[in-house]
Amino acid sequence: MSKNQELLLEQRDRCGVATLNRPKALNALNYDMIADLEATYIKWGVDPYIYGAILRSSSDRAFCSGGDLKAMYEAKNSGNIDTILQKYTIEYQHNWTLDRFMKPHVALMDGIVFGGGVGASLYGTHKVAGENYSFAMPEVRIGFFPDVGATYFLPRLPGQIGLYLALTGNAIDRADAYALGLLTHCIDASEFDTICDAMSEAEPIDPVLDSRHVDPGPSELLKMQYEIDRHFSHASVEDILASLDGAEGEKREWAAETAATIRKNSPLSLKVAFRQVTAFGRLSLDAALIVEARVAYAFLTGDELYEGVRALLVEKDGKPKWSPKRLQDVSDEMIDAIFTGKDVPGFRPENPFA
Repeated sequence: MSKNQELLLEQRDRCGVATLNRPKALNALNYDMIADLEATYIKWGVDPYIYGAILRSSSDRAFCSGGDLKAMYEAKNSGNIDTILQKYTIEYQHNWTLDRFMKPHVALMDGIVFGGGVGASLYGTHKVAGENYSFAMPEVRIGFFPDVGATYFLPRLPGQIGLYLALTGNAIDRADAYALGLLTHCIDASEFDTICDAMSEAEPIDPVLDSRHVDPGPSELLKMQYEIDRHFSHASVEDILASLDGAEGEKREWAAETAATIRKNSPLSLKVAFRQVTAFGRLSLDAALIVEARVAYAFLTGDELYEGVRALLVEKDGKPKWSPKRLQDVSDEMIDAIFTGKDVPGFRPENPFA
C-alpha cells in the first residue's frame, strides 16, 4: 500500500491497482499523485510477475475531475510558478508513459472523467465506462486549453466533433464516447470488483471484459454530426459562431444554445483550441505533447487561467474578466506567439521502457 492516502497503490497478486482517493475533490490530481503514478507504473511495467494494472476511483461520483486547479491558483498567488510547471512536466510525461506501457492497463471509470482524468486513462489498452460515465475536455471554460494529448486525440474523432468538444467544453455520456472510440467497453460499475479479481489472477483480460460489455445504446452526439460538421468546418471561431447564429429550421435552438455556450468561454482559449485542433491534428502523441508543453507555458505563466479558476472555482462569482474580452481582439499574432514561445522547462517525452 502507498503512504499517500490520496492515491492508494497496491499489488493484488498478479495485478497492480491504483485507486484515486480524493472524493471531496472529485479526485483532482495533484503533483504528488501524478508523480506516484508515474513511478509506480514504471515499476509495474518492468516487473515480470505483474500481469497488468488497473486504475480506478474510490468514489462513485467521479473517476477524476482533472488537475487540482485550486492548488495551482494558490501556488500562483504564492509566486510558486516553478511548482506548477513541474506538475505539468510530470503529467505530460505520464501520458506518454501510459502510451508506452505494454501490459494490459484497464481504466475502470464511473462518474466524471474530465481533463487530466482523460489523460490518466485514455492511453491504456482498455477503457471501461460505468453507467454514470461522463467525458469532457472543458478547459476553455476556465481560460486554459484542451491538453493531456487532446491535440492528438480530438482531431481523430469523426468529422468536426473534436473541434465541437474543444470549443464548447460540453460533456458526453458513455454511449457517445463508445461510439467515438474513446472507450473499449461499457460495463456497469457493479462489475468492477470482479474485473479486479480476474486481473489479480492474470485471467486474459479481453474475454473478461468482452463477456461483461453491455450495449450503451445509440449516440445522441453522432445523430448531430451533420449539423456539427456543417457549422464547425468554417475557417475561424468567428465564422463558426456566425454559422450557428444563422441556423434555421428544427436545429435552430440547438445552434443558438451551442453558440451561447461558446461565447461564455475565454476568447483566447477558444482561438488556441481552434488552432491546435485544426493545424496540428496529424501529429503523433509525443509530438503533440511537446506542442502542448509550449502552449501550457504561456497559460501557466500568464493570467487567463488563474482568472478563470478564480471566477469559477475559488470566488465562484461566475464572472471571469477575460483578456482580451472579445474574439476579434485576439489576433493571429498573439496565437502565433503562444505556439512558438517557450516550453515548459525540461520537457521532452521519454519512453521509460525502451
